[in-house]
Amino acid sequence: MGMDTEEEQEFGAPQADSEWPELEKAERLARGAALKWASGVFYSPKQLTRLDQYRSREAQRMCSIESRIKSTVQSYLESVQTGLQQLGLALKEVQEAGEALVGAQEALSKQAEVAHTLGPLRELANQHRQLQAVTLLLPQLLAVPEAVARTQALIKGNRFLEAYGVLRQLEQLRDEVLDPLGRPELSLFEGLTPLGEELGLAMGKVVGSARQLARDDPALLVAAVRVAEFEEERDIQLQSSSPGRPRAWRQCCLGALRKALEEAYFEGPAPGPPGLAGHLATLQEALPAELALAEALVAPCCPGDYRVVKLWAHTLHQGLCQHLQQLLDHEDLGTQDIFTLLHWALHIYPGPEMMGHPDLNPEADISELEPLLSPEAVEQLERTYTEKLKISIAKWLQKALDGEVAEWFREQEPDVGPEGFYYSSLPAVVLQVCVLEEGGKGEQNCLRWGEISSICARRCQLTMCPGPSHPQILDENIRVTAVISSSLQERVHGMALRELGTFLRSLIEALERFSQEHLRNAFRPRHYVPYLLASLNHYAALSSSVSLLKPTGMSTTTTGVSAAIDAALGDLKKKICRLIMDALLEELQPLFVALPSRQWLSSLVMLDNVCEKTASFCSQFSRVQSPMAQMLLAESERAVVLEYLRGLMQGKLVCRNSTERIQASERMLQDSAQLRELFLSLELEENAQTGAVLSALQELFRLQDPALLSLEVSSFLHKFPDVSEEHIGVLLDVRGDVSREQRQVVLETMQANPPPSPPPDGHRPLFSLVPVPSPPQAFCFPAGSCS
Repeated sequence: MGMDTEEEQEFGAPQADSEWPELEKAERLARGAALKWASGVFYSPKQLTRLDQYRSREAQRMCSIESRIKSTVQSYLESVQTGLQQLGLALKEVQEAGEALVGAQEALSKQAEVAHTLGPLRELANQHRQLQAVTLLLPQLLAVPEAVARTQALIKGNRFLEAYGVLRQLEQLRDEVLDPLGRPELSLFEGLTPLGEELGLAMGKVVGSARQLARDDPALLVAAVRVAEFEEERDIQLQSSSPGRPRAWRQCCLGALRKALEEAYFEGPAPGPPGLAGHLATLQEALPAELALAEALVAPCCPGDYRVVKLWAHTLHQGLCQHLQQLLDHEDLGTQDIFTLLHWALHIYPGPEMMGHPDLNPEADISELEPLLSPEAVEQLERTYTEKLKISIAKWLQKALDGEVAEWFREQEPDVGPEGFYYSSLPAVVLQVCVLEEGGKGEQNCLRWGEISSICARRCQLTMCPGPSHPQILDENIRVTAVISSSLQERVHGMALRELGTFLRSLIEALERFSQEHLRNAFRPRHYVPYLLASLNHYAALSSSVSLLKPTGMSTTTTGVSAAIDAALGDLKKKICRLIMDALLEELQPLFVALPSRQWLSSLVMLDNVCEKTASFCSQFSRVQSPMAQMLLAESERAVVLEYLRGLMQGKLVCRNSTERIQASERMLQDSAQLRELFLSLELEENAQTGAVLSALQELFRLQDPALLSLEVSSFLHKFPDVSEEHIGVLLDVRGDVSREQRQVVLETMQANPPPSPPPDGHRPLFSLVPVPSPPQAFCFPAGSCS
């Protein structure tokens, strides 16, 4: 540390000035660097001998640096002195300029006062120029009222080009006079604006008559259009710089064309529903003719950019849209009018007979425009059509059913057709209302408008035609309904199926009331069975024709309704067959009272009477169409066999010995053969008969050894799997020789055997429909218990 202090003193380090901290910091850094350098140089003792040389060298360097510093500082001081001198000169010049500006401002203020006194002189000069201009145009100004009157006369005379020329001259004169004057209001030119409006209205009226003028005076139409085009160019040039601009006479002319078309076709009173078809037919002829007129006569009178045919087509289309909507809003359309309107709007109007005609100008294309009827309007019309049709059909069906029920109580049999079958008008009426009114499947657009109109007319004149439905009328109405839309077809089919289902259920209820009336008074419906047979023919006609109401590709809803129709038809057939079989059993049951009995064992009279009654009853089935007649024969044969089995199961006869058992066996065998021959004579095939059960039963009675009954019963159970233990027990009791042990063995064998396999297709149970009498109650003392 002592060395450092000595070196600092030796190098003459100046004292730091506290007022200059940066200088003090620089000095410290310099000293540190010098000390570091010195300590590095003189670190070795050998170098200390050269200390004097280093000292003298550094002293020389310091002297050189000081001299250079003094020279630099002297140069800076001289520059500062020169700058101060120049600043003084500049300050003096600025002061002199300020004094000059003050003098100029005072002179300018004096000149402004003098210029203000010249204002009246300038105004007077301006007035002089205006008076000079008016004086030059005074002869023309005096002629303005006469020119206005002449223009009005030209307008009234439909001389539009001349009137427009005069109007242009008057407007030019007005601009020449008023523009220099600053466009003041001058009463002389106040009539020009109304005059222009009058000319525009007159031209609009003429252009609105373009349809007639194109034939009679096309030059007038051309003149009006040319004036409108001239003014359109001036509107573009002047825009809003002139009063009354833009006049937009071109738009007025186009608007007049549109309005004239709308007034000609759509602003008259809407036709009532009876006249809707004629109104649409008139439009069908008039609109294409109108477009042809526009293309041939009006378009040549107008510039090409007017696109007259397109204007005509779009105006007619939009007017027709509004017209139809107003018609829907204010008119309560019937089903025929809705059908006509839908077909016309959806198919005729855009089709080749009208707007899609190949001879029409391509500009008449309306494919890019909205449809005549919006999807919502079409939906509403289809819904309304279906609902109204539903009400009409429901009333008609109810009326037809009431008429059919009234015929059931007539004093004569049902009518007989050429083929010898019972018939009435009911099937034809039902099918015509449910199918002919609604239609079904068919190709779209397969009929022309005339054919559809004629079919619609015939639809309103449906009559009750005898016999089956008419395929030709049916096919026509199917195709007519199909041409509207698939959605309407689906709606109508669903409605028709539902109404037909409702009708079938009502018919079943009417048959039930008819049966109850017969039960109350057997002679009240004098021809009870014949009318039931006629109703079965109705079922055959309805079931064979109802498939026409089931188009391919039906929706899930329609499929469900169709299944309900099938179920209702099945219930109708079952109801009619049940009532017919009840009528048959009503005649046969008194004859089966004596079965089984001793008299039955020894006499053929009882079954002879049964066969006679059955043959007489079944002879009426010849009035029923096949295969219903075969079904009735099969049901009758089965009903007789079931009644036979019911008599056996009553257990009223118990065989006392083997002789009676043999007699019972032979009796059942003979009865089976007699019933088989009876129904074979009635043309019922043997494989459709159930009398074989009697032949199987007689085997149980013919068996001599009761110990073998288990095998016989097993064989019988295999043939008739629906026989129960109770049935077998009754049959064993009728045999009269089966002990309790043998009976128990037979029943245990039945229980031990595996359950019988399901009956084959077409097999109908017998024994499950035969009741078994309840066993007698054991005798009990009043005060004791049964033992």
